Amino acid sequence: MLYESERRTVLIVGVGAMAGPCVRVAHRLADDGVGATVIDPRWVKPVPEGLIRLARGYRHVVTVEDSGRMGGVGTAVTQALRDARVSVPVDVIGIPQRFLDHGSRGELLAELGLAEDALHKAVYGAVDLGPGKNGGFRRSGGTPSNLVPIADNA
Repeated sequence: MLYESERRTVLIVGVGAMAGPCVRVAHRLADDGVGATVIDPRWVKPVPEGLIRLARGYRHVVTVEDSGRMGGVGTAVTQALRDARVSVPVDVIGIPQRFLDHGSRGELLAELGLAEDALHKAVYGAVDLGPGKNGGFRRSGGTPSNLVPIADNA
């Protein structure tokens, strides 16, 4: 476990090089009142049984990888959770199956929505903060911290 907040709202599976940005996103989510735990499994296939057990205690799971989504870690985690009858929503963030333009790693991550700001926005937007088994709290505002609402930017 790389990061764990007191609230168990979202489990973020940050794979490899994406683990560091996921930890920073979890800190930002904490500022937004969203409890996040970040893990970087030692191996990804087969999906570790411990990851499945851990996911049972969260309202949402988000996988983040800097490789292809199709047939990737997120797909494997989603299937493993379904097979184990764990009914938690899963969002898979990764590279879509298409040809990419050339560029630096930073440019490509930004283009693909894998840069830290985009990850923060995606995870915050995906998580259901309504009443549930892990605590009765709701999202307090419309946007996560460090983001400017479009209306205020006009």
